[in-house]
Amino acid sequence: MRAIVVRSFGATPELAEMPTPEPGAGAVRVQLEAAGVNPFDQKMAGGILEGKLPHDFPMILGVDGAGTVASVGPGVTKFGVGDRVVGKFLYPPAGHGSFAEYSVLPEDATLVPIPDRVPTVAAAALPTAGITAQDIVDATKIEPDQKVLIVGATGGVGSFLVQLANIAGAHVIATARVAVADQMTRLGAAETIDYTRGPVVEQVAAAHPDGVDALFDLVSPPEALAELTALVRDGGTVYSTIWSADPDALRDRGIKGGNIESSGRAPELTRLLARVAAGDVVVPIDATVPLDQGPSVIGALGARGKTVLAI
Repeated sequence: MRAIVVRSFGATPELAEMPTPEPGAGAVRVQLEAAGVNPFDQKMAGGILEGKLPHDFPMILGVDGAGTVASVGPGVTKFGVGDRVVGKFLYPPAGHGSFAEYSVLPEDATLVPIPDRVPTVAAAALPTAGITAQDIVDATKIEPDQKVLIVGATGGVGSFLVQLANIAGAHVIATARVAVADQMTRLGAAETIDYTRGPVVEQVAAAHPDGVDALFDLVSPPEALAELTALVRDGGTVYSTIWSADPDALRDRGIKGGNIESSGRAPELTRLLARVAAGDVVVPIDATVPLDQGPSVIGALGARGKTVLAI
């Protein structure tokens, strides 16, 4: 089968022929039709899991994937051949991911049915970014009319965060270029801040001198996040998805949150899919790329929403 692999940590991702996997006891083999691309894919290729999780080489990349159950191993009860499914294809040993024509994973992994109303490509874009956004909103316990600033709102996680925070009743302030301000408004942002027109801190402080209740930052390095945190009211909430928060500095001001690593699994993914099926959440797909062009988009910057590989 075709797959995108790295042959060692730090190597350039490449398209390769790999053996088609067979499901063992309690596992299912999925014929993948689409796979969502995330910043984590590049980090995984670079070795972020070295020493943290067993891995196999050549390492097949890709966490998010959707397709059809092609076969099941002995003892499988949750899924049958022909079921449309979506999930996270990262489990030990790492290296048997979703950037491939087939992948095998345990039936009790993060793998769930796709509702009839949800296209497979949309489902594939949802797991990592969508669950991360859902985890942040759940942890914040947003109350109606609270002001939430989302920095990095146009990316995968940000696009879902805008929607989920709006659904929770927040007054969402999103950072975005003028060219995509309308898109942010359609997703649920009450305001957009054009970060190319001047420092975000100054623009938000001028518009909201009393500060904001929560800051969700998906892109800022530690120094920039520290400046933005000054906008948050004492006792508010700050979350960074790239480990830029200083827990001690937040604690000094009674600010909740810190650095968040998504822990959501099948229940959270099922809840998100139900929202997509109902039309409450839109899956913003920026580009769909054939598998054989996949190596060129891993680690690429500037997507407005999600990039999906068509397999």
